[in-house]
Amino acid sequence: MVKCTRKGCEKEYTEETNNDSACQYHSGGPVFHEGLKGWSCCKKRVVDFDEFLKIPGCTTGRHTDEKPVQPEPAKTEATAAPTETNDKVEVYNNGAAISLSSHTPTPTTVAEAAEATERKAKPLAVEQLPEEDDLSVPVKEGTTCKRRGCGVTYKDDATSRGDGVEADCYHHPGAPIFHEGSKGWSCCPRKVLEFDEFLKIKGCKKGKHLFVGGQNQGQEEELVDCRNDWYQTPTHIILSIFAKDKEDTKIDFESQAMIVDIKMKGNKRYKKTITLFQTIDPQESTYKALTTKVEVKLKKANGMSWPALEPTENVTSWTTFGVSGGGGTVGGKDMHYANDSPMHYRQ
Repeated sequence: MVKCTRKGCEKEYTEETNNDSACQYHSGGPVFHEGLKGWSCCKKRVVDFDEFLKIPGCTTGRHTDEKPVQPEPAKTEATAAPTETNDKVEVYNNGAAISLSSHTPTPTTVAEAAEATERKAKPLAVEQLPEEDDLSVPVKEGTTCKRRGCGVTYKDDATSRGDGVEADCYHHPGAPIFHEGSKGWSCCPRKVLEFDEFLKIKGCKKGKHLFVGGQNQGQEEELVDCRNDWYQTPTHIILSIFAKDKEDTKIDFESQAMIVDIKMKGNKRYKKTITLFQTIDPQESTYKALTTKVEVKLKKANGMSWPALEPTENVTSWTTFGVSGGGGTVGGKDMHYANDSPMHYRQ
């Protein structure tokens, strides 16, 4: 049988069963905005990527095996660049002013940093399914593997659950990431521009297919949110994530993000990617799991003061360091650099 290439359908069909209402598909392109996901041809929006893939098509027609035509990308308004005054002070549209010299590189604007919020999940969609199938549960022929990025359908136990090549499952254990037009997975480095190419990215983890799940399928992890608080010094951001009864804690650091994964008793889990207001030094950033919290120490990469932990357009004041008087101030209207900031170095 031939597989339909229309988005939202992708079912196998024969010409004998094909008719004007056999295919239910999406005529538009995917839309990802501020954490919401949907299609340009219909109004429904969801947060979870798996739910997005399940949105039923809003258009009916005949099945086809022709390669779909890529819709024109939606035009977006360009981010307003900061204005530059004669005395080399850049003033941003949120009121922040930065004094620059001829040797000072321009920092990331708040607007540019805010675009990075597409990368974070609230919280990340975790693969909540058990690691292995319960082999005692029968599988209906044609059932699709539940693991992300696999897409293999069940044939029979010997083929799909045995030791052969077709029983190997290549999938993505991470979450989808859509950032500045590029698309990929948090678990592997490959990034593409087209959504169709994103769906074709081969899974980076090898395992066995997951068609029905295990006996503990009803005991899915509960994703919880944890209160956090932070403060800063001229060189570091100190973040406290208040989580008790921890069984395992893992935090990965990137240049402008941190991926937090805290497993707690009672099958609870806090998993979230936090996009940061400014860049950090991942190698010099650390964390420590304490009794009632996880303390994270982020090493600033450029010595700038942070008005917020995550990107935001609503900056009303800055914490400043190294200003006249020798002490930092809270609520300053201008942004300053720390005395040890690399942006102060001269050649």
